[in-house]
Amino acid sequence: MDLEKLQQQLMAAAKAAVPNDHVPYAFEKRIMERLTAPLTVDVWALWGNWLWRAVTPCASVMAVLGIWVVVTMHNEPEPQNLEQAIENTIMSGDDVAGE
Repeated sequence: MDLEKLQQQLMAAAKAAVPNDHVPYAFEKRIMERLTAPLTVDVWALWGNWLWRAVTPCASVMAVLGIWVVVTMHNEPEPQNLEQAIENTIMSGDDVAGE
């Protein structure tokens, strides 16, 4: 179908329609009441907006701390003997409990 012909037919149909002069009951009063009413604050939208603004700083702090932890843990020497490390851990708990 030709789009230009369709557009012309739609425009002709719109021009042929008679506009309705009927206004809903108390339309002006409702509009004026809405204009003079105090603005309501949507607390949830405000809270959500603040949280979305906090995403970038929190993510950057998390990334920096994550890199810092990986770098510092990489420099620590691993225990040579796992059995000795476990025994040291168990014995260090004994010293505290004995006091």
